[in-house]
Formats: sequence, C-alpha cells, structure tokens
Amino acid sequence: MGQQLSMTPQLQQAIKLLQLSTLDLQQEIQQVLDSNMMLEVEDEDYSSSEQSIVENKVDVSDQIKSEGSQTDIPDELPTDSSWDDVFESVQMGTAAVPDNDFPDFETQRSKAENLQDHLIWQMEMLPFSERDRALAVSIIDAIDNSGLLGTGVEDIHQSMSLQLDELGLEEVYAILHRIQQFDPPGVAGENIQDCLAIQLKQLADTTPYKTEALELVERFLDLLATQESAKLMKKMALSESKLAKVIALIRSLDPRPGESIAVKVSEYVVPDVFVSKIEGQWRVELNPDISPRLRVNPFYSGLIKRADNSKDNTSMKEHLQEARWFIKSLHSRNDTLLRVAQSIVEKQTEFLEHGAIAMRPMVLRDIAEELELHESTISRVTTQKYMHLPNGVIEFKYFFSSHVSTAEGGECSAIAIRAFIKELVSNENPVKPLSDNKIAELLKEKGINVARRTIAKYREASSIPSSSQRKRLL
Repeated sequence: MGQQLSMTPQLQQAIKLLQLSTLDLQQEIQQVLDSNMMLEVEDEDYSSSEQSIVENKVDVSDQIKSEGSQTDIPDELPTDSSWDDVFESVQMGTAAVPDNDFPDFETQRSKAENLQDHLIWQMEMLPFSERDRALAVSIIDAIDNSGLLGTGVEDIHQSMSLQLDELGLEEVYAILHRIQQFDPPGVAGENIQDCLAIQLKQLADTTPYKTEALELVERFLDLLATQESAKLMKKMALSESKLAKVIALIRSLDPRPGESIAVKVSEYVVPDVFVSKIEGQWRVELNPDISPRLRVNPFYSGLIKRADNSKDNTSMKEHLQEARWFIKSLHSRNDTLLRVAQSIVEKQTEFLEHGAIAMRPMVLRDIAEELELHESTISRVTTQKYMHLPNGVIEFKYFFSSHVSTAEGGECSAIAIRAFIKELVSNENPVKPLSDNKIAELLKEKGINVARRTIAKYREASSIPSSSQRKRLL
C-alpha cells in the first residue's frame, strides 16, 4: 500500500496557464483556437453588424450599380487583356484615401546597422588593396561593442601571418592607424588610454588645453583614476583652476565610442493589470487586451448527439470538454492574478503614495496566507507578470524583498534601503563623497541597523561606484 499524488490533465493545464507570461499566454490561446473547433473568440458586435449587413445588402448593391461602378467581375477574361483593361486604376491620393489608410512607415523596421557594418562601409569608401583589405577586415572583426580592440595587435599579426606572406607587425599597425581615423572618434583603440588619446589628437590644434590633456592621458591617467589632484598639479606644474579645465576637456571625451553605434532593440512589456487612484482609493483592473474572451461555438456544440458513439461524435465531445476546461482554467488564472494584484496593492499603499523609500518588506508567504493559497502558486502568479502604475510598469516580483531590523523592533525593506542609499549619494558632496561606514551611520540615525558590508552589497546592486570612484577633484 502506498500514497501517490496524481495530477489530472485539467490541473496541469491550469498550472501551465498560471505561470505563462502575457505573450506566451496569447500564443497558447491561439494554438488552442487553431486546434479546437469548439472554441471561438466572442465578438459582441458580431450579431448586430451581421444583421445590418444583410438588411442593407440589396440597397447597397443597387446603389453601387446605379452609380455605374465596376463591381461585377467577369467570369473569364480575354487572353490578350490586362487588369487595367477591365478595371479602372485607382490613384492613391489624399482625396480618395483617408490618411489613416496609408501604411504606417514608422512601424516598419529595417535591419539595424552594428558597429562592424559601420566600419566596413567606411573602409569600402577608401582605396584599400586586397592585402590591406584583408588586414582591415580582421582588425574590424576584433573590435568589441564598446569600440575598443578586444584582441591584441600581436595576436592579429600571428593569425594573419598564416594567410598573408611576409607580414610584418608594422604593416598591421599601419592599417590599425588608418581604422583609428574612422567614425566614431576613438574607435579601434587598444585600451581606454589609447582611445582617449586618439580623440584628443583629432581635435583642432586651437582647442584650449589640448596639449595638457594629451600629456595627462598618456602619462598620468592612473593618477586621474585615483583622484590624486595634488600629485597631478605637482607633476604637470598646473594650478588648480587650469587642472580643472584640463579634466573637463578629458571628461568631454567618450571612453566607449562604439556604444553610440551599437544596436538598441526596444523591448515592450504588456501589463497584466492596471492600477489607478479613483476618488482617493487605489483600484486594480485586469488588462482586457491580454486575453480575448472565448466561448464554445454554439453551432458545432449543437451537432453533438448524446446517444451517438460514432468516431466523429466522440471526437466532438472530447473537443467540447477540452474547450470548457480551457475556458475554466483561463477564468481561474485571471481571478487568481487579480486577487494577488489587489493584495499587493493593499499592502504597498505607502509605496504607491511616496515611492520606493516607503516600500514595506513583504515575502510570498504573506500573500499566500492572506489568500489561502500555496507559496508556489503565488510564485507562479508573480513571475513575468507586470503591473501598470501611475509612475511606470513594474514586475510583481519587485514588491517582494528581504528586510533588516530597525531600532524600534520593526522591519525595513531592502528596496527602501537602496532608495535611501541612492538619495544620500545623489545629495553628497562630490569632492568628499560618503563612505559605506558613513552611510551606515546615517541610516542608523534613521533607526535602520545595517552593517557596512550590507551597504556595500546594496550599493553594488544599484550600480553605484565606491566613494573613491565617485570622488571628483574639482
């Protein structure tokens, strides 16, 4: 004897629909519509529009024929005739076609050009021999998305020596220097130092402090990275005001020039629920566009005979049962999704009112216990589901985070702590930025007990550099 948990196909289907994202759900619905003849999309205006078309069919046809339009298509056309000989050509113009009938050219997407394509196009515009062209293509292929040379010149020379006879390292450098004059400025630099130097050399000779900036980049870039202003002023014999202008010129350069040409693909997110404030109350509504309203086709379901056990009738019964279960599972998914969204909004009202600083700590168990559901169900509902708020679209998972204790014995969300850190860093003095210890002390004054290592972890997770990297000389 033993116990065994068996999942019915209907339960498996309900769980599958529950964890699908909006786009996956639409694909799943379309597949079911294509495979099940009993399912159809419910159209509220179908019956009324169909009836009006039938009533006006005779009158419209008589009116069209009375106007002399060519609406009757002949059964056969002469073999030597063309389409224009039988039907009048229609000129596409604003007088005949409304503006909304023109194709939307903005939505048509062509192949985006990447950095390599941009450099190859410039290479083809210049006179290159076959040997130089092969070297140039090899160098361009070694450039990464940031615009820097990802492979050393020696490695390029070694690999191309197998294809080109008597290839010297100077020849590779000569082609590299030609490519470094391409657009964007600074491309094909061997490192950031080389990239900045290339951009400075391309500036006009009349540019103020060009010579000093080039000297700083080529000789003292490490001191600039560590923000050692005293050593820089001593080694370069510059005053504080002149050094500030030299650094301002260097900061106007782009250390990653390739990213200006990099392909950027926009990713669109369809929200599952809409949250809005109506008469002082936060309301949650399902997005009606995420899934169409389905129904059982009354015509095909009416063809089923109860006492008939033929193969066709049995198949129709199975399709009918599957259609009913699919509609029921879809309704269950939408109901669960709405309940979870409402529970989240009720618990995170302060976040909706005041932002991330007011985020309350919350875990999946809190929602599961309130709705009397399993944590795995809440996890499926909140994965790849999005909520449209007045300040943007946020994933359900964003509201669940760890917490730390406060001085009063309460809890503070990790998201709120990150917001506090961002606020402190944004208002700090750039000449003397806040250290992790200082941030921990400031949070302790607010009643939030956070260790220095925790501050460092949250700071790195928020892509905030350390205090030494945030420091500005002048």
